[in-house]
Amino acid sequence: MSSYWKVYILALVSFLVGTSEYVIAGILDKIAVSLSISLVAAGQLITVFSIVYAFGTPLLIALTSRWERRKLLLSGLILFILANVLVYALPGFTWFLVARVVMALGAGIVVVTALTIASSIAPQGKQGSAIATVIMGFTASLIIGVPIGRIVAAHYDWKIIFGVVVLLSLAAIIVLRVTIPPTPNASSIPLRQQLAVLRSRKIVLAFAISFFWLVGYSIAYTYISPFLLEVTGMNEQNLSVALFLFGIASLIGSKLGGYGTDRWGVYYTLISGMVLHALALLLLSITNLSPILVFASLMLWSFAAWSSGPSQQFNLVAIAPESASILLSLNSSVMQLAMAAGAGMGGLVIETVSLRSVMWIGAIGVALAAGIVMLSFRSAPSSRLSAVDHNGTLH
Repeated sequence: MSSYWKVYILALVSFLVGTSEYVIAGILDKIAVSLSISLVAAGQLITVFSIVYAFGTPLLIALTSRWERRKLLLSGLILFILANVLVYALPGFTWFLVARVVMALGAGIVVVTALTIASSIAPQGKQGSAIATVIMGFTASLIIGVPIGRIVAAHYDWKIIFGVVVLLSLAAIIVLRVTIPPTPNASSIPLRQQLAVLRSRKIVLAFAISFFWLVGYSIAYTYISPFLLEVTGMNEQNLSVALFLFGIASLIGSKLGGYGTDRWGVYYTLISGMVLHALALLLLSITNLSPILVFASLMLWSFAAWSSGPSQQFNLVAIAPESASILLSLNSSVMQLAMAAGAGMGGLVIETVSLRSVMWIGAIGVALAAGIVMLSFRSAPSSRLSAVDHNGTLH
């Protein structure tokens, strides 16, 4: 089997992880009612997941640095399955929180390992596109998993969603065993030596870009369903359509982000995506938008936000290829911390300002990320800003 198809299989695995992670935002109000908790308390399911993912992933990746990559991927997937079984089988908010902790640990292993394998098996010069394809699995979960999850939650028990994820994940283990050959890890580098890359100003700024970009995104996205229902007056049927279109736009944005990274370079792909991202959130914060403009703004938001993902991931891989695994895991941690911070800030904004204001406050976070992009690349040579060389690294 060609590396092309192997990367798409890894994308299918990321789809399952993405569905369990992102579907919470799409059914947040249903979970709150079912568990007799407040909307803000339900939002902390996202916060807990993100914090555990952020701190647990680098530790687990470091502890398993000598593991063969396929074995590590399958182990993470088994842990992920266990967590979804807990969500489906056990009652109450406390058990749900426990399950989210276990789910975050498994998801972190799966995501970082899938990205690492994809980057290593991709042809030279196509690493950005390979990473984008794996990330496309997450965007597919927005297209398929989240809207369908909303429909299931509206008509049936929302726990059914996690039961289906368990069955599909069990099938995924079989497919991975058959199609992905054993993938040795790169030569082991001591953790202290890997963490030494954090002394690089360029890497610290790259992590700052990830943080503020995802803070802005998370402030708004965590409460997207109640925002659309209560602020824009959208009905249940149109909400499912809106979530579907949001996912379609994220898929297009992710693929274009990977293409743009390989074709035009990291800087132009990042800065254009973040400017559009902030503008879309500002549009959604405007009162009395017509339904057409609401849908258009949602799609622009999703397209722009997800175009930055592949570019930012590849940016880190290109800066320090010898530490790609630890940098990807640290970046995932930074992103999850940003998601946790954004969810928490969003809840605070709702309680102290208004539900509508999550959009324009989110835009401020994205604007800060765009400013850091400009600062980070200010002294870079023009060739580095515009293109990627034939070896897949920045000039």
